[in-house]
Amino acid sequence: MVAASITAPEALGNTSWSYVLPYTTVLAVAALGQMLVIMHAGIDLSTPGVISFGGNLIAGIGAGHRLAPAILACLGMGIAVGLTNGVFVGVLGLNPLIVTLAVGQIVLAWSSKYSRESVTNNPEVPGALSSWATGKWLGVSAVFWTGAAITVVVTLVLRYTIVGRRFQAVGANPRAAWIAGLRVRTHVVLAYTAAGGLYAVAAILLAGVRGSVDPAFGSAYLLAPIAAVVIAGASLAGGLASATSTWLAALALTFLTQMLLIVGLSSAMQYVVFGGAIVVGMLVSGDRVASLLGRWLRPAKPLPEAASTAGHVS
Repeated sequence: MVAASITAPEALGNTSWSYVLPYTTVLAVAALGQMLVIMHAGIDLSTPGVISFGGNLIAGIGAGHRLAPAILACLGMGIAVGLTNGVFVGVLGLNPLIVTLAVGQIVLAWSSKYSRESVTNNPEVPGALSSWATGKWLGVSAVFWTGAAITVVVTLVLRYTIVGRRFQAVGANPRAAWIAGLRVRTHVVLAYTAAGGLYAVAAILLAGVRGSVDPAFGSAYLLAPIAAVVIAGASLAGGLASATSTWLAALALTFLTQMLLIVGLSSAMQYVVFGGAIVVGMLVSGDRVASLLGRWLRPAKPLPEAASTAGHVS
């Protein structure tokens, strides 16, 4: 924001925020699903497929003002895809990168087929969804408030419920969790299933924001959710993660994209700046800063009092 105030003040205007907040919400919700998977040392590349198919289901089934069945079909599809990924990874022990990429391509193929058969002639989403997405509560997009509520729920579940604490324990140390009697495979399946549901929610929100679907619907959400989770400080090796930090990282990435558009950089240079921001974000992530501070603050030699105490005890 400091850089924007100097190079692109228009990015801080109300018109800019009316674009940034809804798209931040879509990215944040998708990143929350990716965060659950990364907490268990996994990765999910089926996100674009779920969002694309979900958007087409909203437009296809929702034609004729059938919004409720369309939303249910979208959520059911996302959960089914996530469950499939979870079974392959958690139960069968297959590589998550290969599995989710393959499943995502299959879902994209079905999305394309369904689009040609049912959506091509009417790519518009139901008017009720578009009207809701463009509405505002307290001067802020309704989509933003919905995403914020989802983030609060995920945070509360992870931090203050037995299920959430067990979920975090399995991600932090699967072996110790298994010794403690926790069902590690079950929690991995749960992570991918919940992630698929969140991708479906992101598809519903994106469909409402855009008002229509096209062949590229959802294609921008292959690596962006992963980048948001990593910039937020999560480790790809698994462990704890923060839903609020993931939300802020999604906001930073979306705001950066908007600022580059206003500055007028070419598409090639936008990718250069965007990639550089991701690298810098990874370098200054919370776990790295904490590790460096710990090394700097740790005394090189034991204190005299500690040494004398240790000698007395011995």
